[in-house]
Amino acid sequence: MDKQTITIYDVAREAGVSMATVSRVVNGNPNVKPTTRKKVLDVIDRLDYRPNAVARGLASKKTTTVGVIIPDVTNLYFSSLARGIDDIATMYKYNIILANSDENEHKEVQVLNTLLAKQVDGVIFMGNKITEELRAEFSRSRTPVVLAGTVDPDGQVGSVNIDYKAATEDSVTSLIEAGNKKIAFISESHEEPINGMYRLEGYKSALKKAGIDYDEELVVQSEYTYKVGEAVFEQISKAGATAAVVADDELAVGILNAALDRGISVPEEFELITSNNSKLTDMMRPQLSTIVQPLYDIGAVSMRLLTKLMNKEEIDEKTIKLPFHILDKGTTKEN
Repeated sequence: MDKQTITIYDVAREAGVSMATVSRVVNGNPNVKPTTRKKVLDVIDRLDYRPNAVARGLASKKTTTVGVIIPDVTNLYFSSLARGIDDIATMYKYNIILANSDENEHKEVQVLNTLLAKQVDGVIFMGNKITEELRAEFSRSRTPVVLAGTVDPDGQVGSVNIDYKAATEDSVTSLIEAGNKKIAFISESHEEPINGMYRLEGYKSALKKAGIDYDEELVVQSEYTYKVGEAVFEQISKAGATAAVVADDELAVGILNAALDRGISVPEEFELITSNNSKLTDMMRPQLSTIVQPLYDIGAVSMRLLTKLMNKEEIDEKTIKLPFHILDKGTTKEN
């Protein structure tokens, strides 16, 4: 028998039971006699029967599948979130379809529509901002959506993050307390709300409280890659920076190495705080001081929030902020 065409009907006929009995065995229903269960499982094994998830989904109107849109699967920040999502999905018996959007706004919409066409029960979106086009797609679809490590300034879509404004403000304040007055702030585009509305505001607030003038030459918008670290360090050096807060670990490593290559002593002459506490921060020498975000937990809590939305459970708070702290390692002086 061609295994591609084996159906629940074939299993029922071979085992001499009803299709309902096969369905109960497949779904782990306890109301089946042990002898009958064994007989059905033996036939399933012999025929190599695979329950058709699509057919089951049509019957139940649920596919127990969740779509996860990730901007860059190679970035340790996003892969750490994805791990938390996957573990909780497994716990609640959901399958994951992971889709890479390449940080491309047009592709994000394409990927979302592809996932919705696969009848996913819910979507977790990791991206840098919600474009109007994407928001329109979210609204049009009745499929629940949760943002992981992404902010919706309008608070319409459920999200799980840390308080980026407070985290940046605390980082800058600690560098000011260490004696720095020329502190650079380096992130991706300020069009992304996390950077332009929260991190930048935290940076400005810390300077204002310390009576330090804001200098836009110390504020750099950069892509999050190691290779641009050299150019970024060159730019902030010319502006006289003695310290920097960087929004991405890979970029921070590039900046650190650029400083060390010039014979600059870190942290004595130049201090650095990064933002994600990925394993890169421990692999460097000196190790990178960092904001500690509970990355795994952001992913896990996002998935748990999504399960509640998918099951129409009551939700206390759609916008969830998890705790953070600053961890001094080797790129900051001991205050």
